[in-house]
Amino acid sequence: MLGVLLAVLGTALSACGASKSGAAVEPRAARAVPVLPATVVRRDVPVYLEGIGSVVAYKTVTVRSQVDGRLMQVLFREGQAVRKGEVLAQIDPRPFQVQLHQAEGALARDRAQLQNANLMVKRDRDLVGQKLIAQQQLDSDQATTGQTEGTVRIDEAAIESARLNLDYARITSPVDGVTGVRLVDPGNVVHAADPGGIVVVTQLDPVAVLFNLPQDELPRISDQMAHGKLAVEVHGRDGAIALGKGELELIDNQINQATATLRLKAIVPNPEHHLWPNQFVKARLLLTTRKGALVVPASTLQRGPDGTFVYVVGTDQTVTLRPVEAVAPTGEVAIIDKGVSEGEIVVADGQNQLRPGSKVSLRESGSSGGGRGSGSDKPGPGGKGRGNKQ
Repeated sequence: MLGVLLAVLGTALSACGASKSGAAVEPRAARAVPVLPATVVRRDVPVYLEGIGSVVAYKTVTVRSQVDGRLMQVLFREGQAVRKGEVLAQIDPRPFQVQLHQAEGALARDRAQLQNANLMVKRDRDLVGQKLIAQQQLDSDQATTGQTEGTVRIDEAAIESARLNLDYARITSPVDGVTGVRLVDPGNVVHAADPGGIVVVTQLDPVAVLFNLPQDELPRISDQMAHGKLAVEVHGRDGAIALGKGELELIDNQINQATATLRLKAIVPNPEHHLWPNQFVKARLLLTTRKGALVVPASTLQRGPDGTFVYVVGTDQTVTLRPVEAVAPTGEVAIIDKGVSEGEIVVADGQNQLRPGSKVSLRESGSSGGGRGSGSDKPGPGGKGRGNKQ
């Protein structure tokens, strides 16, 4: 009986061992790696250069009195928007009116003397023709007439000066802008030599934006400026809020050797006053637009010892490592010059688990939370333009 039990137990153990051995030799099915796909698309891509800058007023004018006198009225409010030619203050005009009346009286007197001198010269010519007086008398009267003509012209200039001073007594805004803090109160005597002035007016529409870019970008910028104006977008310091759009006005005439950067100036319309002097901003210079470029999300680019590559998904759901020539990312996208074709599927997320020949399963872009799988995503404002070498 014991022998029978041992025989049965041995048969069972042999069968179990054979089963385990058979399972060991069966191949394990390859696990599919979930990845986020993206399609290579062809579209126009703007190429930006980005730099940090600051806003400066297009014009800043310190309004001063051009004549001496008592300030009678201040006709503006601090922070008021004013137009060019609008009256800001009034100096007591009465002294200048007196000067004008005096000059007008002197002109009337000297014109009468000139008229008399002309009559004397005419009378002398007749008498000289009749040889009743000497030629010397005629010459003397002609000289007197010339002197009187000079006096009349001086009187006319005095009238113009008096009228100009009377006009200067009305202090007007020289530019369209916004007034600052009032520097002088009514009742004070102001002088043309006063250093502080009455108020500072800053022109805020348009405004100027000064920003810096690496000096290595100078050839590309100069080449593009030769073909026309370049557009500039102005964003908040974090790049999230668009504050205005303008045009590049000029490149500064020297490079900062300490920082190896060049300074550029853009003129930006500012009707809503979203830009304010001394405000820090991020400027994005639209250098050019690549027409019909092959575009993929920037996250698809991988770097290895042999250069930049992407993983291309085949029809059998396996990936192939493909070397590519790519322009540095512009925002959330990258331009591919060589290596892939339009319509191919590349891996945008999950590359760290892949090897050439790996099996993949494609997941929806929404499951990744970022939506990076679309090759048609527009470039965001955070792209670093200095790397956009073409």
